Amino acid sequence: MKKLFASTILAAGLYAAAGSAQAAECGDVSIAEMNWASAGVAAYVDKIILESGYGCAVTVVTGDTMPTFASMNEKGQPDMAPEFWVNAVRTALDEAIAEGRLIQAAPLLSDGGVEGWWIPKFIADANPDIKTVEDALARPELFPAPEDATKAAVTNCPSGWNCQVSTANLYRALGAKEKGFELVDTGSAAGLDGSIANAFENKKGWLGYYWAPTAILGKYEMVKLSFGVEHDKATWDACTAVPDCADPKVNAYPVSDVYTVVTKGFAEKAGVAMDYVQTRKWDNATVGKVLAWMEENQGTNEDGAKHFLETYPDMWTTWVAPEVAEKVKAAL
Repeated sequence: MKKLFASTILAAGLYAAAGSAQAAECGDVSIAEMNWASAGVAAYVDKIILESGYGCAVTVVTGDTMPTFASMNEKGQPDMAPEFWVNAVRTALDEAIAEGRLIQAAPLLSDGGVEGWWIPKFIADANPDIKTVEDALARPELFPAPEDATKAAVTNCPSGWNCQVSTANLYRALGAKEKGFELVDTGSAAGLDGSIANAFENKKGWLGYYWAPTAILGKYEMVKLSFGVEHDKATWDACTAVPDCADPKVNAYPVSDVYTVVTKGFAEKAGVAMDYVQTRKWDNATVGKVLAWMEENQGTNEDGAKHFLETYPDMWTTWVAPEVAEKVKAAL
């Protein structure tokens, strides 16, 4: 019995020592909390897992795409940007990767950042022939304008957003006005969200621009329509995304590459935690459900992260070793 007890104590001591070594190896880690909800939740998911599962000492810092990239590239801080929409800095990021300053880890959003024109699923289910934007424009009676139900509407992005330009150009390229559709500006992000909520509450049709992952698409089931063509980057850059382009053509929105980006310093000090960063990813539908839960419960980014870890263990436990998963579960 004494031998067994001594062995148990020795094993416990070795385990504690290994844990301490792992913590020392991981050390202090700073994570960018970008100023949109999905990225904020991702930052706290990483914080909880790195702290509880790997013994890192994590600090969350405020971030945004361009300043965070510049700081990581030039100063090596913060260590991680969990949700980085890399298309915005593709050339500079490729250079930083080639020169060994930054590392592009796993794609955080497995299906990428998605933009497009959407309709409610209940409209799609009732009208299975509607597969494309052109199909929807052929049925103006299904998509009444909010101020005049005798007219149809395509709902645009709020003023000042890049998507307002692309949506307006696509509206013209598709000849939507000639097909009886007005282009409706909702005035703000809240107005855009409210127009979708109102359509579902009143079981009315809705056609317009939106993107994923978002709380709205987590709460309301929407179907993204095809534009019937592939994304043409050259045409997009030269015309579709240019205000008042003279001769816009039908084009498809690009899928945005969304990756975790880390510094070389993090990769060198984080040890096995780097394996986690190279593995973990989630899909837009799951993120949308978490964001919808946050909105309904007035939850913070940290609340959303805890809700995700408690609700979707089948997903996140595949990102880590079993012993790490147990530590995280115990911490929750």
